[in-house]
Amino acid sequence: MGYIGNRPTAVPLTSADIQDGVITAADLGANSVDSSELVDGSIDTSHIGAAQVTADKTSGVIRPNAKPLIINGDMAVAQRSTSVASITASGYNTLDRYRCVIVTAGTWTQSQDTDVPTGSGFATSMKWDCTTADASLGASDLITIQQFVEGQNVQYLKKGTSDAVPITLSFWVKSVLTGTYICEIGDSDNSRSISASYTISSASTWEYKTLTFPGDTTGAFTNDNGASLTVQFCLGAGTDYTSGSLATSWGTTTTANRYVGQVNLANSTSNDFWLTGVQLEAGSVATDFEVVSYGQNLERCERYFNRPINGSGQGICTAGAYNSNDAFGIYIFPVKMRTTPSIETTSGTSYYNFIGNNTGTSFDGPLVLSTGTESSAQIAFSSFAGALTQGVAGAFRSANASSSVAFSAEL
Repeated sequence: MGYIGNRPTAVPLTSADIQDGVITAADLGANSVDSSELVDGSIDTSHIGAAQVTADKTSGVIRPNAKPLIINGDMAVAQRSTSVASITASGYNTLDRYRCVIVTAGTWTQSQDTDVPTGSGFATSMKWDCTTADASLGASDLITIQQFVEGQNVQYLKKGTSDAVPITLSFWVKSVLTGTYICEIGDSDNSRSISASYTISSASTWEYKTLTFPGDTTGAFTNDNGASLTVQFCLGAGTDYTSGSLATSWGTTTTANRYVGQVNLANSTSNDFWLTGVQLEAGSVATDFEVVSYGQNLERCERYFNRPINGSGQGICTAGAYNSNDAFGIYIFPVKMRTTPSIETTSGTSYYNFIGNNTGTSFDGPLVLSTGTESSAQIAFSSFAGALTQGVAGAFRSANASSSVAFSAEL
């Protein structure tokens, strides 16, 4: 284009020179605008309409607080057993990381089940089956499912500060018994807790639930490997736990306010309860369940519990005869455990063998953890009654279908 007189001074266009809506996506080539074309901070919340950014549009964005705090939320790992019957007391029974609390409240079978919500992507659930009912719970009776979280894993929640962030619990649940159920988040370091109710509306039907708990500005979690945060699903509670007002705000734990309104799942042997897809995460919105491989899930569980032997003919570790009566071996844990574990073993006639110098010498058990760390354990086999040859190298091996060796560093 020609000019009469001096050439005009070039002035770059600014957003003020362009009417809103003149340039649309149709005017731009694919990928023509990327992060290099934008000045830092040039797009903020004032440029984005309400609800314009949805979960579908951010599917490739990595969550800043992954992984979720609950381990084995898909109920895939069951190192102890896939089914245990006649449960009447508290403890770890089947699915890894889930402890049951039962205080004089019926008899239960707990199992890993294949009943799951259709189309959810889950393959297994935790099932509770009431086999002996307790229709009239005593004042101190209680039934809960709980999982503990280490303090060093929850520091980013900023609990005990003015910047404390909310947390959201999401899960799939199914029960024969409809009505009100209670979930509780507890702070073991400061004896504080908060509870929330949810309703199972349809009997024997999978339902998806989300519960959001506000951040707690009082009481910081201790930054260590101890139990700081506790998640509890209540299935039944006596009047000691239900006679007050439900504690829907953070505060010092008051027993009477913990599970107000909770139905009694133990009131009939017809009652079953299923749970899966449990996720606890920072923020006030429940996101899609974070799927990890079975191997990753197992590795996270083995920080707390590891069962290397469960049955006959399985090698435990290499070993050596210290003298004619005692042999020792070193077992290396597959992952570093939370703390020095305790050993759990079975015993019985000829449950184990020391294999060395082309000879198998039987041993009844139990095995003893003579020394240990978070990384390894020295296992002692004793009372061979002079049957060993000092200095002979070999290996420890199980010799009975009921032989079992496990290491526990549970919270």
